[in-house]
Amino acid sequence: MDISLLATRYWDAMPREDVRPGVSRCAFRGDQVLLVMNWLEPGMEVRPHSHPFEQVVYVVQGQMNFWVEGKEIEVAKGGVLRIPPDAEHCGAPIGDETVMNLDVFSPIREDYLHLVEYQAAEF
Repeated sequence: MDISLLATRYWDAMPREDVRPGVSRCAFRGDQVLLVMNWLEPGMEVRPHSHPFEQVVYVVQGQMNFWVEGKEIEVAKGGVLRIPPDAEHCGAPIGDETVMNLDVFSPIREDYLHLVEYQAAEF
């Protein structure tokens, strides 16, 4: 790798994707890991889903409820949660503060590679 391509990145300056009303995200990747920052607005539509990827969630700002396989789990700022592969899950903000949550995926989710196209020169 050409180390001249290394640069500091900031979440609020990365290209952001609007997923649906009240949900947006951007991403940063390494060789084997993908970080996805999500902004979740109070009142957003909750959509339970599952995927074959292990997911580690870190709540950066705010407080939210997660539902994993029907179990409700409250996670506040600074909290970490592991979501196993194939587990049905979703989450939503508690209160009136926008939640920022960082999702970590390894291996990298190919369906999210469009979020890191801006890093193409690095790989």
